[in-house]
Amino acid sequence: MPFSDLRYQQFDRTALPVTALAEDYSDGHITPPHCHPNAQLVHAVRGVMVVSTDSGQWIVPPTRGLWIPPAVEHSTRMVGAVQMRTAFIRPDAVPALPAVCAVLKISSLLRELILATIEIAIPYTQNSRAGHVVQLLIDEIQQLPSLPLHLPLPADARLRTICAAIGNAPHDNTTVTEWARHLRIDPKTIQRLFLRETGMTFGQWRTQARLLIALERLAAGARVLDIALDLGYESPTAFTTMFKKQFGVSPSRFFE
Repeated sequence: MPFSDLRYQQFDRTALPVTALAEDYSDGHITPPHCHPNAQLVHAVRGVMVVSTDSGQWIVPPTRGLWIPPAVEHSTRMVGAVQMRTAFIRPDAVPALPAVCAVLKISSLLRELILATIEIAIPYTQNSRAGHVVQLLIDEIQQLPSLPLHLPLPADARLRTICAAIGNAPHDNTTVTEWARHLRIDPKTIQRLFLRETGMTFGQWRTQARLLIALERLAAGARVLDIALDLGYESPTAFTTMFKKQFGVSPSRFFE
């Protein structure tokens, strides 16, 4: 579904290599499913975004950005008051970036370049100061590492049932064997399908789902103790250990 906001269309349909704009949203705001003809780098200087496509869900906290390739339909849910900064990038301007959505670390330099690009009047020329700023932004994007903030969704209807149940009750510790009994299939079939369709085992997928839910709740100001218990961990220490293993920092420091 094409995006109907005319202001966006002034930016994401130009022949320029990069354009950028700023938008602020209230907590809980949802943008309906839409897509853009150009690639999009979505970044929030404040708040957390949850971006969903048919193939999965991405959590985008501050200091992170989401690369969305052209024509990928997506919707966005805002967690907290969100100050979103978006760069629209012509597909051939950054040919080396992935053809799928990916969460990228936003360096201090890239953050400033995005903000500078927002202030650029369009159209601009390649050899102008604006053109040089844009080229530096493109060069910086290509250096960014991808980060594990993605929760892939399987296509198999039986696995979708499991995923929906985990999303609704992340503390539930139902085992693969118990799910197999409920769905009347072999436990090995569940594990094989999870690995084939998400690249993760059942256990890895559930852990990732819990961690991304934890990020949402941290962004909303919930206590680490409450999050740990709500997600089914035996103690805050167990939760913190798993969080640090995945993200490299403790939950209390993630948004610093």
